[in-house]
Amino acid sequence: MPVVRRFHGPIDLHTHSSVSDGTETPAQLMRAAAAAGLGTVALTDHDSTAGWAEATTVARAEGLTLIPGMEFSTRVDYSSVHLLAYLFDPTDAGIVGETARIRSARLTRAEQMVQRIGFDYALTWDDVLAQTTPDATVGRPHIADALVARGHAITRSDAFAGILHWKAGYYQPHYAPDPLRAIELVRAAGGVPVIAHPATRGVADVVPEARLARLKDAGLFGLELRHRENQPEATARLAGLAEKYGLFVTGSSDYHGTGKPNRLGENTTTDEVLERLIEQGRGHAPIYG
Repeated sequence: MPVVRRFHGPIDLHTHSSVSDGTETPAQLMRAAAAAGLGTVALTDHDSTAGWAEATTVARAEGLTLIPGMEFSTRVDYSSVHLLAYLFDPTDAGIVGETARIRSARLTRAEQMVQRIGFDYALTWDDVLAQTTPDATVGRPHIADALVARGHAITRSDAFAGILHWKAGYYQPHYAPDPLRAIELVRAAGGVPVIAHPATRGVADVVPEARLARLKDAGLFGLELRHRENQPEATARLAGLAEKYGLFVTGSSDYHGTGKPNRLGENTTTDEVLERLIEQGRGHAPIYG
């Protein structure tokens, strides 16, 4: 049965709060989304749904439609692949267990990186914790903020381009499941999976067609192709594959507050695509303001 459209645009399906690596609380983020003129926004913190309740209260008050979501960390060999998951059951045992494992590995990895950096720069684990909020998923963005606070970098982006770049020698990988496994978990929890910013590394690193076909068969809904970090040639290649395999195209800001230059609503998703996404989401309903 077609969805009765209760939401309105503009629609931004990728944002982060201080529950992960954004600089605004879920409440502040919802107010910022309303002030930016958005009608619908998804909260997609890294490997966590801890911000959903707070965001729900404020989204309703602001007249926003909230699409509860998460950015699921996955990995292919040594390459990180981020999977946006929407409208899944946050109490599902598979999701809860896997994201707890990822957060634990991320924390251990962050501590090890800080120890390495501390040999060459004045930086401690307490410096990093000072940049986090309670129950936040601690990761490299918080290390970056600590480096900025210590005067070792000018901005978070500068820290990532320098000290936190893998070529600097401090980088450490962390556990994350294969994208195929993550898609299966999201679908089992009633959710809808979309690969985030899949064209950031250029056309040479586009998801191979055979792998994309397997992900589609496992339940992949779409590709986030309207994103400021996607490279034009790679985006064009993936747009062709999306059409071939019947994958939907989304657009989002990937907003992090002051943590990134990305602005709310700078890329958006069409009403028609969100309708199809809501039709398929069975784990959690949208929150209508």
